[in-house]
Amino acid sequence: MKWQVILIAVLAIFGAYLVISTAVGPFEPVGRLAFVKLANPDMYPGHPHSKLLAQYAEERGSKCALVVHFAGDSNYRHYKEGNVTIIELALIDTEGTGAADPTDYLDSLNLFLYGPDEGRYKFRADGIEFNSWSEAREYVLELAAENGQQGPMPMVWHGTARSGNPIFTQGCGFPLYFYITWQEYGRFAAYYYIVTGMTTPYISLPYRNYELLHSSELQYYYTHAMLNYQ
Repeated sequence: MKWQVILIAVLAIFGAYLVISTAVGPFEPVGRLAFVKLANPDMYPGHPHSKLLAQYAEERGSKCALVVHFAGDSNYRHYKEGNVTIIELALIDTEGTGAADPTDYLDSLNLFLYGPDEGRYKFRADGIEFNSWSEAREYVLELAAENGQQGPMPMVWHGTARSGNPIFTQGCGFPLYFYITWQEYGRFAAYYYIVTGMTTPYISLPYRNYELLHSSELQYYYTHAMLNYQ
């Protein structure tokens, strides 16, 4: 019984650490936003995924929400979804491939096991490229403060998979979400928020059944420019 008591105590301490750290930290890790793209642009006022993210923010009394991506051609500009400011931030991997390329699972595993490689990544928001997380962090938090943010800002990774099974492929923004939680809350908190974050769309995404059942069709439509509405 002694080891069980110790285990419960350790879990209680870890749980208390997570609650306190996220309560006083700048970001509240929420998890994965979606499985596949429903339309392009896919983070834009009125888009179903954009509305869902704004709903997450409103439920938490937040004026802003952060969605993280793997950098493609977009400038990742912030915008208003109703009363909520959606802030977009993208990761640029200087040693990796682009957003349209297949996922490098070995590279993702190395990131998961050993953490972020300092100096490897750049970041983009509102068309501006930042050479470090500290620079990008400062910009995002200043922008949030200008838009009335107080307390932790809900953060999601976009999660849309361009190809493959979206149940296993964690999609756009997964590395950056992990990177930020590691930097802000530490290794074990990052593991926890990744595992719990993977369950978010199964619980909260209203379109989960449609996206999963029609994922291959939607991926085909997107990659063949058949989902464009601008």
